[in-house]
Amino acid sequence: MAEEQKHFRIAILDMYSGVENEGMRCIKKIIAAFGEQEKASVSYTVFDVRQQLDIPGMDFDAYISTGGPGNPSPVGEPWEKRFFKFLDQVLTYNTNRHNRVKKHLFLICHSFQMACIHWQLAAVSKRRKTSFGTFPVHPTSAGRKDAALAGLDDPFWIVDSRDFQVTQPNKAAFDDFGAKLLCLEKIRPHVPLERAIMAIRFSNEIVGTQFHPEADAEGMLRYFLREDKKQAITTNYGEAKYNDMIRHLNDPDKIMLTEATILPAFLRHAYHKRFGNVAAADMVKA
Repeated sequence: MAEEQKHFRIAILDMYSGVENEGMRCIKKIIAAFGEQEKASVSYTVFDVRQQLDIPGMDFDAYISTGGPGNPSPVGEPWEKRFFKFLDQVLTYNTNRHNRVKKHLFLICHSFQMACIHWQLAAVSKRRKTSFGTFPVHPTSAGRKDAALAGLDDPFWIVDSRDFQVTQPNKAAFDDFGAKLLCLEKIRPHVPLERAIMAIRFSNEIVGTQFHPEADAEGMLRYFLREDKKQAITTNYGEAKYNDMIRHLNDPDKIMLTEATILPAFLRHAYHKRFGNVAAADMVKA
């Protein structure tokens, strides 16, 4: 394919419903950095799913669906129906053998929870208290073989911000779907509760995380050093939690490494699959 034809088009599904967030800035930054690294023509279009009922068609190469506020359990809102239809459209497109070039989708936090509900892969429930901050998570045996997590330690560190959790994987549904559980939340021997599912590979082209792999350590550090944000975090979660977050955001082997690994690996895989460099695109190792 001629170099000038290699235009990689990404759709960002904005699930934030107008709520202030850092996620969109981080995703756009990662996309821009990816284009520079690949020396590729890369563009993105943002779709306001919840406020404008705006859903992309199947004319993009890759899709990133963001986190967002609220309960992921559907209540029949028009945007929910459109989002679920979109999820099934991506699956249907990819299972059609006539579509040689597949569509790649990354699901973050709220979007990840909704996909687990829609495809009936696991239970989604409200947590006893909000999980907010920086935490270690542990890859499963499948996760350690998956190139989405390649280069990350066991455990590796993530930014978490959620009131709900995905637990109780339905093994039969996982097997039927061909899905793989990639990582679980931190080990807590003193807490008699099931560990939450933190990432799933739904298919070769669809992957998602309960956490925020887009979290930009440098930008988040500036954000959380603001006096209003510092006050809000220390009031709600305590000074020790705040200090831990600041320390982890400054550590190049923690949040910085996760940010530089997961979404860039997804984009690289989708890009090389789109433009024929199959060898460079094998996400799942043999």
